[in-house]
Amino acid sequence: MLFERPNSGERAILVHLDFHSEDEREDSNEFVQLVTSAGGDPVAFITGSRQRPDARLFVGTGKLEEIRQALLANEGELVLFNHALSPSQERNIERELQCRVLDRTGLILDIFAQRANTHEGKLQVELAQLQHMSTRLVRGWTHLERQKGGIGLRGPGESQLETDRRLLRARITSIQARLQKVRKQREQARRARRRAEIPALSLVGYTNAGKSTLFNVLTTSEVYAADQLFATLDPTVRRIQVGDVGPVILADTVGFIRHLPHKLVEAFRATLEEAVMADLLVHVVDCADPERHDNIKQVLGVLAEIGAADIPLLEVYNKTDLIDVEPRIERNEQGVPTRVWLSARDASGLALFYQALSEILGSEVCETSITLSAGQGRLRALLYGLGAVLKEELNDDGSQCLQLRLLESDWQRFLSNESVSEASLHSTRPVSTQEEFC
Repeated sequence: MLFERPNSGERAILVHLDFHSEDEREDSNEFVQLVTSAGGDPVAFITGSRQRPDARLFVGTGKLEEIRQALLANEGELVLFNHALSPSQERNIERELQCRVLDRTGLILDIFAQRANTHEGKLQVELAQLQHMSTRLVRGWTHLERQKGGIGLRGPGESQLETDRRLLRARITSIQARLQKVRKQREQARRARRRAEIPALSLVGYTNAGKSTLFNVLTTSEVYAADQLFATLDPTVRRIQVGDVGPVILADTVGFIRHLPHKLVEAFRATLEEAVMADLLVHVVDCADPERHDNIKQVLGVLAEIGAADIPLLEVYNKTDLIDVEPRIERNEQGVPTRVWLSARDASGLALFYQALSEILGSEVCETSITLSAGQGRLRALLYGLGAVLKEELNDDGSQCLQLRLLESDWQRFLSNESVSEASLHSTRPVSTQEEFC
């Protein structure tokens, strides 16, 4: 008979193993950050090395005894593994140690549960937790093995375990239906933005890279930002003004992490679609992190998983203040900005960031000069309303020469709405020097 699990505590024994396979390796420093972000108190850190995990206990019997002794010596209340454990491995380790065991996935889910504030975020976390729990119902709870019976309790012969599984499936189906409604609402908002032809940017990056700090500086918002993993979970969308481009939608998304559990990727698909549907991804990188190259690889892997690998990307190397590097823009062979070095904390390099956005998003900005007759004052007023007029000169015959700069899409929409052609406006494009004006 399995034991009845005691109440869980916060004094944690941390277990980290190094494996020969690169795909199974985890970062021990990041593990400690995850535990402290969850509110745990690491009282012992046990490390080891194995060729491959043990099928039954994940660790060997000698390492298991070392964990047992650490529990007794430090009055530990739970054991946290920096690895994904199978349901049977969790159950077997709990039976041996007589305390609660949590793997890396369960730890990340716990942090997400603490961080979720919006209704959508709570639904997404609950869905991921239920999906994770559905494979672990039998661990540690003896009442789930008992059959219903007794006077007044004899039913169709359904066990408590089967009942709980059925209730879980019903709840998962209900949450998925509600999240589908959220997805449709987000899609409607995105369609409205696309109709208005407002470019959409999405901040992505490894957790704790400074995305929310950069978002707050750019939008003068007060999104929660702290030096901890997954400080912000719920997505936030704001509008900013970018040079010649005009209004731009900026979305702050959940941070990524190495080996992000697939259940979380699925549960947060409605949120991550903000990245999938963006016109430009702003990949925020902690340039002071010695693991930044591996972190970049992990982020690109998640972007590929959610179908955002082909979206144009601008790298932002944040936290230059920590490594004493001057802000700058790096460009590719065509002169297009590919990376901006800045510090969101002291706002240095933000002008360069805006410049890079203007160059990338403003690639379809057109410059032209037109001549309007004295009777075309309405067209002149509309162009001023668009903020497209750079310079105006009055001719001797009363006509006006206007030098314009605006998005190509706005220009074509203007011509279509007013049923005029460029030829009728005596357009000469492009205007490259001051002498060519009119």
